[in-house]
Amino acid sequence: MDKALVSAALSGSKEARDALIEQGASVVAAVLEVLCDASSPVDWTVPADVLCKIGEPALLPLAEAVASAASPEAARRAGWALGRLKVADQAAYVPLLRHPHAAVRSNALYAFQSRGEAAAGFVDRLVPALGDPESEVRQRAVWAFKGIGTGAVPALRRLRQEPSTAPRIRSGALEALAEIGGPGALSGRDLAVWRRLTRIKLLSETPEDVHLCGYWYAVRSDDQAAVLEAFGLGDPEPVTLRTGTSAWNSDTHSWDGKNPHQRCARVYVSPVLDGWTLVFGDSSEDSHLIEEADDQEEALPVVVRRRCAELSRRFGAAHWFGMSCGDDWTAWCLAEGGEVVRHYDAFDAAEKGYEGPGHPAEAGYLLPHEDGFPEGAFAGVSPTDHEAFAARYQQVKEELAIPDTCCATHVAARVSVDPGALGTQGALGTRTRVTGTGVLALTACGRRHGHPAGALTV
Repeated sequence: MDKALVSAALSGSKEARDALIEQGASVVAAVLEVLCDASSPVDWTVPADVLCKIGEPALLPLAEAVASAASPEAARRAGWALGRLKVADQAAYVPLLRHPHAAVRSNALYAFQSRGEAAAGFVDRLVPALGDPESEVRQRAVWAFKGIGTGAVPALRRLRQEPSTAPRIRSGALEALAEIGGPGALSGRDLAVWRRLTRIKLLSETPEDVHLCGYWYAVRSDDQAAVLEAFGLGDPEPVTLRTGTSAWNSDTHSWDGKNPHQRCARVYVSPVLDGWTLVFGDSSEDSHLIEEADDQEEALPVVVRRRCAELSRRFGAAHWFGMSCGDDWTAWCLAEGGEVVRHYDAFDAAEKGYEGPGHPAEAGYLLPHEDGFPEGAFAGVSPTDHEAFAARYQQVKEELAIPDTCCATHVAARVSVDPGALGTQGALGTRTRVTGTGVLALTACGRRHGHPAGALTV
């Protein structure tokens, strides 16, 4: 069947697509051609779905399409289908683990990852991928072992204990064990090695800019024990700043349905930074109050204001900041002497207003919900013409002296510490002053359920 007929069938009814699937191997080449054609009017997910249902006859053609793709988009589409074929015998993917093209190896590993515990019989075949020369493939191998879960732990532990294991595979096995987590995954020896490496890294660590997505508190205090107590935290474990913020980012972005306490089990408490202690995360009590509320968006500011007021009553000043890496959300709450003096949320400000008068830290900026451009400023410029729109934006902004728009980090930099600029030298060449050592500490949920699974950066 030629491409035109296949395109018509793919664009047609479910019955027409089912007929293609029944023809199996004889239509694979034509369906694959439509899949990889970016100019085709057919939504690429349709031929991908047909190939997935055809199954094993499409396996090698898809692998070749990935390896010889004319564009990154064609490779992405073919790779997506390759890792999701409906193949009865997973052993069909084993030869692809040795394919010369890294993307083929990676997508083959995804097929094992998606089978989860059912792929436990292939653990020995997957081990070499932990030492693959390509980091993308090594990461996918770790995720494949994570998908298999506890069934992979004995083999991974043996790799860690065997002196002849290649260093890269031994390291990958450790990362996979950390991702699987749970009792018995990491040995006492592995934990001792990690703690020793942490102590070494702490001797020479310099602050680095933190990737900010989620929310954090800033408390004016150099008493780490008091801060831990205020948040109901325990079992503090000294860590580098990289490890602590890695844990915060991992937990914040986790949607692991198997572990409902993944996001509320631990908190990173920083060393003292220019006289302030930063707390990345929240107490499990506050987290659950927000998560269990009928309206989480309504509950968040209530919980935040109460917490900031309590902290400022104890420590003199306390701030809360929020940022998102996925959209324009930004927020801050500033409290002094037991009272909230300012609370602003970019997504609520236009509709609901905000608490307290403008703060001096916001001076010279537009607030995120404010539009400083006059009506008609972009008349005649298409929003889709990004280059022209950016040029007009800059022209009008300069001509009318329109201020920059502030976000949480601008306010944080003026009132306490901006964690997104810890590694940036100031105008006088100064860097953030660091005193003490940060810790990962467990919330009440963490003390009950343990640390979340996951490999962290040291």
